[in-house]
Amino acid sequence: MKNSKNLKVKVLVDSRCIHIKINKQLVKDKRIQTKPINFSFKVFNADRTKNREMTKIAPLEIKINRYKEQLEVIVMDLNKTDMFLEHNWLVKYNPEVD
Repeated sequence: MKNSKNLKVKVLVDSRCIHIKINKQLVKDKRIQTKPINFSFKVFNADRTKNREMTKIAPLEIKINRYKEQLEVIVMDLNKTDMFLEHNWLVKYNPEVD
């Protein structure tokens, strides 16, 4: 992951995840730049509890093996996981995974 810094992070691959997300505590601890989004939306956890509304994104360069992509990921509370990746995104851009 690159945002003026190189970080190795713990990632959870979630087959039901719709957007790529980064933990707000990691963003705070590593001082990763964010920007506000001009809309907010509700997010529900896997156990159907409501998470906070999302209002920020972090522009990041994601690198997995030899593949790199510039993305805007949603900043939210992910407890102890650094990032959530969509399984579909991972398979599409990393043919070694399936």
